[in-house]
Amino acid sequence: MTYLIDAWLERPHPYLRILHRETGKVCAELEGDALEELRELGELDLPSLSSAEPPVLKEMVRDLFLFCYARALRPSAEATHA
Repeated sequence: MTYLIDAWLERPHPYLRILHRETGKVCAELEGDALEELRELGELDLPSLSSAEPPVLKEMVRDLFLFCYARALRPSAEATHA
């Protein structure tokens, strides 16, 4: 599978999406708190996002997918207070 990174980080409501290249389907999306967490962790590497080198982009997409899945597996705040 081939993916595209669609990121608009310098706007009032920044976002980053991973799209399936052939279908345009959104496979992962990060906004708000998730983007802030990535920045705090040092995992949001702006030069890598604008790289034309396939290995660099492949690593970035892999790391973004892993981050999204890890966030999805965290217990929600509501569940921990129940």
